[in-house]
Amino acid sequence: MPGRSVGVCRNAPASAAPASGDGPPVLAGRRRRALAVFPTATVVLFVAPVALGLGATLAPALGYFPALGGTVLSLVPLRTVLADPAVPAAAGISLVSGVGSTALAVLLVIGFLAAWHDSVWVRVARRLLSPLLAIPHAAAAVGLAFLIAPSGWLARLLSPWATGWDRPPDLLVVQDPWGLALLAGLTVKEIPFLLLIALSALGQLDTPAQLRMARSLGYRPTTAWIKVVLPQLVPHLRLPVCAVLAYGLSTVDMAMILGPSTPPTLSVLVLRWAQDPDLGFRFLAAAGAIAQLGLVAAAIGLWLLAVRLYLKGSVGRWTDGLRGRSDRLLKTGAMTALVAVLTTAFLGLVALGLWSAAGRWRYPDPWPTVWSVDPWGRAMAGLDDAVATTIMVGIASVAIGLVLVVGCLEHERRTGRRAGPWALWILYAPLLVPQVTFLFGLQLVLVAARLDGTWTALILSHLLFVVPYLFLALAEPWRRLDPRLRAAAATLGLGPFRALASVVAPVLLRPILVAAAIGFSVSAAQYLPTLFAGAGRLTTLTVEVVGLARGADRRVVGAAAFLQAMLPLAVFAIAVAAPRLVYRNRRALRRW
Repeated sequence: MPGRSVGVCRNAPASAAPASGDGPPVLAGRRRRALAVFPTATVVLFVAPVALGLGATLAPALGYFPALGGTVLSLVPLRTVLADPAVPAAAGISLVSGVGSTALAVLLVIGFLAAWHDSVWVRVARRLLSPLLAIPHAAAAVGLAFLIAPSGWLARLLSPWATGWDRPPDLLVVQDPWGLALLAGLTVKEIPFLLLIALSALGQLDTPAQLRMARSLGYRPTTAWIKVVLPQLVPHLRLPVCAVLAYGLSTVDMAMILGPSTPPTLSVLVLRWAQDPDLGFRFLAAAGAIAQLGLVAAAIGLWLLAVRLYLKGSVGRWTDGLRGRSDRLLKTGAMTALVAVLTTAFLGLVALGLWSAAGRWRYPDPWPTVWSVDPWGRAMAGLDDAVATTIMVGIASVAIGLVLVVGCLEHERRTGRRAGPWALWILYAPLLVPQVTFLFGLQLVLVAARLDGTWTALILSHLLFVVPYLFLALAEPWRRLDPRLRAAAATLGLGPFRALASVVAPVLLRPILVAAAIGFSVSAAQYLPTLFAGAGRLTTLTVEVVGLARGADRRVVGAAAFLQAMLPLAVFAIAVAAPRLVYRNRRALRRW
């Protein structure tokens, strides 16, 4: 980390050892060639499944599916899907919830950073939002449903003294026909991710001096941030916002819990066709998946165009010399919005916990009148295999992902070449392409290769989504590590790999463990990858929670969803506590 030194690094001569610690030129060249395997393997890992999945989806979408007698290319499946009266309504609901939640999340994140960038609240938000990011989407959706439903905890807390209700009102709040509940749930889950990405990008921008200069010229703090920092931040948010937009438009698990059912969102409609017992619906499912891809591609294209137009059209406002007015209203609104998001997520978790321990809870009592552990017994009776699968797949995908990410970052450091825009697009490919689009085709490939329902297929499918988050979480700390630490290790005779294990890994233990916790939470949240690759033989808690949320006892659903939320949070707690325990006698490393 620049500006810090440990022990021998403070007085070590610059010529004592190569900064990289790579040794003689021949050995250094061999090691660089060996490390080049990691970027190549990562690119293949991301390109091959997505390309194979898209190709295997496009073929039946064009009528070519020999297993079902389709041997001639035809546009009939696509025409049938576009003529289906449910498709326009489903696409409209997807656009409202996906685009609306993304736009709202982006505005709230930028507003909060602009208003509070120079306060301690930014650090507080970073600490609070990391665990919030770990809560799986399905658990967050169930918690929100338990909170805002007509018979939910919020109505119980306000009834009858504030609402006058002595029975649940006849209001369609959850699964409303406009997708507003889904929009709210997506916003609650997208804000932590975008805020953490924005804070990570700000760490790479040297803007404090520029802000001080703007303040010295009389600009208000918020105006200075908008005119100086925002133009530099927007390019860094292009890809993350595209990934958030793609997820919001194509989510399945949250849409099945919070979204409408008649008609559902487009992704849920495609999944229904894919799971229909009539195999002829496979053509419609493939065509619907291609339509989903077109919808997401159009939305991403419009977003990128809007960003470009914004950057070009705002030059005049950035240079107009206006110093800005009082920003008290923006500060109040941004803080209120963030507090509302945190409060909603926290109350949703509390509602899950209450229902999981409720023996009797009549409306409008604010608390259960009888407490019981019976829901946990009924839930765990059928979830032991799912819990074990969730843990094993999460550990395996994180372990493999860490090897790939660390190998790529070490190759980047030793060659001096950072990943370019094309590499980042490849890294984000599984997040940008709708899951239902390429996973549907990938399932066909796995069935043909007789790999469906195997541990290999399940781990690799999770790995596609774990690696991007591992890279995002680990890249900045790895790049900021003080190079003199490696130089000092080289002066003591340590080779690059021993230095990596003995010096770099201990110093970066906390970022590595936090990245691993984020990767585990991403794996634990995967629904469609488990559904398609697991083939019903391997299931995780997410699959079970979504299935239970569609009609099981609310107490059992609460226990299952609460367990699903607590599992990643427990991993996060271990990631935070382990460095403090390991380095309890090493103050500098513990503080780092």
